[in-house]
Amino acid sequence: MSEAEGTVIGHRDGHGFVRRDDGQADIYLSPQEMRAVLHRDRIRVRVVRLDRKGRPEGRVLEIIERKKSPIIGRLLHEGGVWLVAPEDKRYGQDILIPKNATAKAQAGQVVAVELTEPPSMYSQPVGRVTEVLGEIDDPGMEIEIAVRKYEVPHQFSPETLAQAAKLPDKIRAVDRKHRIDLTDVPLVTIDGEDARDFDDAVYCEPARVGRGKGWRLVVAIADVSHYVKPGEALDADAYERATSVYFPRRVIPMLPEKLSNGLCSLNPEEDRLAMVCDMLITAKGEIHAYQFFPAVICSHARFTYTEVAAILANTRGPEAVRRKALVPHLLNLHEVYRALLRERAERGAVDFETVETQIVCDDNGRIEKIVPRVRTEAHRLIEEAMLAANVCSADFIARANHAALFRVHEGPTPEKRTILQNYLRALGLGMTIGDDPHPREFQAIAQATKDRPDAAQIHSMLLRSMQQAVYTPVNSGHFGLAYEAYTHFTSPIRRYPDLLVHRVIKALLLGQRYRLSGLLEEPASSRRGAARKIPAVEMAQWEAAGIHCSSCERRADEASRDVEAWLKCRFMRDHLGEEYAGTVSAVTSFGLFVQLDALYVEGLVHITELGGEYYRFDEVRQELRGERTGTRYAVGARVRVQVIRVDLDGRKIDFRMVREAGEERPAVRGGSKQARLAQVEEADRDVKARIRATKGGKAPTSAKRGAKGAAKSVSAKTAKPRTRRK
Repeated sequence: MSEAEGTVIGHRDGHGFVRRDDGQADIYLSPQEMRAVLHRDRIRVRVVRLDRKGRPEGRVLEIIERKKSPIIGRLLHEGGVWLVAPEDKRYGQDILIPKNATAKAQAGQVVAVELTEPPSMYSQPVGRVTEVLGEIDDPGMEIEIAVRKYEVPHQFSPETLAQAAKLPDKIRAVDRKHRIDLTDVPLVTIDGEDARDFDDAVYCEPARVGRGKGWRLVVAIADVSHYVKPGEALDADAYERATSVYFPRRVIPMLPEKLSNGLCSLNPEEDRLAMVCDMLITAKGEIHAYQFFPAVICSHARFTYTEVAAILANTRGPEAVRRKALVPHLLNLHEVYRALLRERAERGAVDFETVETQIVCDDNGRIEKIVPRVRTEAHRLIEEAMLAANVCSADFIARANHAALFRVHEGPTPEKRTILQNYLRALGLGMTIGDDPHPREFQAIAQATKDRPDAAQIHSMLLRSMQQAVYTPVNSGHFGLAYEAYTHFTSPIRRYPDLLVHRVIKALLLGQRYRLSGLLEEPASSRRGAARKIPAVEMAQWEAAGIHCSSCERRADEASRDVEAWLKCRFMRDHLGEEYAGTVSAVTSFGLFVQLDALYVEGLVHITELGGEYYRFDEVRQELRGERTGTRYAVGARVRVQVIRVDLDGRKIDFRMVREAGEERPAVRGGSKQARLAQVEEADRDVKARIRATKGGKAPTSAKRGAKGAAKSVSAKTAKPRTRRK
């Protein structure tokens, strides 16, 4: 049998998998094999057998590397023994703590542990407490856990803080040299009410474009590269973080606050350094010409999305009266936005309308309510302006044949394409995608089905068929936006790839080339003739930077989702036994995910909670169908559920399908909360009894299916991040 190297991915049920370095199928590790390894260890494994489905099972041969990062968990004192139960259940084993290594932490507190003895086949891991985080109910503890659990860098180095402290509070005369003065141009920022760092400012005016009418659109972006130089401490910390991480009520910034909220932020009525993309847009929404240049700007106002939406809806309303001098410029921005939107439709870019939610917390950091985030014309206006600037930066770099990080979003893989094609055929829509699909096909299907009852299911399948967007120097275009080349230029305060794009553009404006080491080669003007070929070593460096930035982006998303899931689970503990209407948001072989209408919280209705019959999962139609009654559950189905369990550690919320009177388990309606909880607990005991019976070999078919599905750990799904990542 073959051998392979990879990373251990633990499972809360005790077994695990090896994610192979060569990208082939994961290798299963039994609970016995997992005794000697921990989640995230790098190991060499031998494939010893294939299961009945042809999946490989392995045996650990060698532990190549153990992760040295601390493990976060709760300190427990049981039977005279101190131990830490890891917060991340994928570690699978408790860690023994000698009584002199508890760092005076109290039982029940959340601590960070460093391993002193690794696990073996016959012994548990041993460690010592290195940090006491506090009580589990302390405000913000879920964030403290997440930043350590996902190894999010959250403390700047002393060198970085010292360098930031030496920076001036305002721009100096020397900073203004070799820059165009645009302080008289009425640029404005448009952001959310809770925004504190302002990356971008915009301005628009009518202009003659070619022989017709059009607009001049100016997008000014904070010039972070003027202050953050390659090789310095500020740059090292920014690269390590690669992105700001957004949590409810807290942000882990990529740059120190003096830069992110001060010197670089385009605050109103303050002169700031900026990189400007000055564009001419035709009446058809096409970019006729553009130029980049460094400038000094002064934001004339700080608008919110809500305020701009109100002005555009009523130019004589109180908001418009208060901003009377700037209203004409906002109307120009709205006109160019509509032109860009028409060009977007002509281009065939995919545009799904999704519901994003916002968590509103109280003073103690607990969820007060979850509300839908309304997406207005103002949001779309800024988005289209930023897309235009990003496209110009990509074109500028591609024309110069310079290495940089492109934002690449490729089309569906052959496997996902086939699944989607089969699904669309099964629906009988009369529409499908080709073997070499274009985003226009996706958009056409989305538009044609937007009024159908199962529109949510269809759009979900379209979205899931696409690949994840990444940063890479190999320009493969952006499938979703239908662009041949696309970069991120507009958010250098919170994204490191944008900072790199700024550095490349600055180098090209000086007739030079930028390398990741920060050195500028000889002027490009000295190279005449054929286009310069980018050396393989240089491309490898950019590839490594792209992998790092993409990985940090995923890490930030996972940490944010983890915190939101914890908050939602904590919120739902106060609603045990209550009933809600909801919509099926996803269907799997082990049950249904349901999003509650009133609370915007998702949970799982396990297949054992669907009734006393066998449910078969139809992968093509993405639905569960009861064999006896023919009952079908698909995405978009309206249901009524009851909250029956909340697992805070596992980030799981479980629902039960509410049944009408006369069925085998009547719905819990009315009565006191204690009475409802008592019935929930009784039902829980019934489910556990059925699962125990399954293990003994005697159980209804549906219970057998349910017990098998129960082995799959399902996390509570959460709202999308506040920022759309295009």
